Amino acid sequence: MAEAKQKHPRLILRNFLTLFQCEELEFIHKSNSTVGYRPNVFSTTLSHLIATNSPHLLMPFVPIRESLKEKVEEFFGCEYELFVEFTGLISWCRGASIGWHSDDNRPYLKQRAFAITGGERLTLTLWFSRDASHDEDAKLVSLLSQRLLHNNVPGPCLPLLASSNMYWFSLDQSSHRQLGFDICWARLHVLGFDVYSYQDTSCDSDLSELLTMPLQLARGVELFNVEFVNILHALQVAQFYSWKASAVHTSKVQIDHGKVGVLSQSQMEKINRLNSVLSKDHQQAEMFFSCMFSNESRQYMFDWADFASAVAAWEDYSSKLREEFLRSLPYWRTHQSIFEVPSNGSC
Repeated sequence: MAEAKQKHPRLILRNFLTLFQCEELEFIHKSNSTVGYRPNVFSTTLSHLIATNSPHLLMPFVPIRESLKEKVEEFFGCEYELFVEFTGLISWCRGASIGWHSDDNRPYLKQRAFAITGGERLTLTLWFSRDASHDEDAKLVSLLSQRLLHNNVPGPCLPLLASSNMYWFSLDQSSHRQLGFDICWARLHVLGFDVYSYQDTSCDSDLSELLTMPLQLARGVELFNVEFVNILHALQVAQFYSWKASAVHTSKVQIDHGKVGVLSQSQMEKINRLNSVLSKDHQQAEMFFSCMFSNESRQYMFDWADFASAVAAWEDYSSKLREEFLRSLPYWRTHQSIFEVPSNGSC
């Protein structure tokens, strides 16, 4: 037994992440994830956050990466030798085959086929290497620098969608959208929201393109008359509302009656038509995502005034992260490394 422990040492850090950090990472994943690298898996990588104009969402990862790397180096006796090779949020859903892919590939893992029976198992995954050529930091800083070449100052905290294929999930990968659903739509759907676009389109094949354009959210027979730049923008706000339900409930603001209206028949028909294109199986979408409600959001009846507060709170949250990101970026570029920069700028 002692020999086995020596051969395959393992470090377990209990309560390494705070509850707030876990909830924040969950929010980031549920509002930014794409179809993952294997069936029934969804992923959010740092490079993807940069590519979709959400580099400010790197900030919650920074202290976690630093702290974990230090713990790993200390335990394995390799101080100042490791580089972070990969950082990602990976969620495994029902039917996902985790299988035989651990770093030491122990034989007893061969028999395992499916480990998730419902909902999502969300993991923060980091890989480390001694080889500097695999340093994730240098690659991320390069991506950020390339964005700066095209934009002298990074734009506002409004996300951009990646290719639509990255958001389409189907159990049958060869179905060519005849089966499955758009995961951004599905995550909004299980929270009780519908997507309404006032843009006109001539055929169903163009409907998915509406997700990249300004749209509004509806719930039941009511329409929230606030414009979101695209479905990712709407999804981030909706997931933020789900995360911060108690906070926005206690800070409720008066909502202008004009911000909430009753859907007309033609508007409801547009919503239903869009739903039919974005989901070929509502039940499957609910099976995958309906178990992932926050405990806080369950405590309160939905109220548009609360949701309006969440819109403002999300903007404030994003702006603060953006300020922190812009303050840190010059230091990252200088050192070609991503690290926590003190608020006074002294490194």
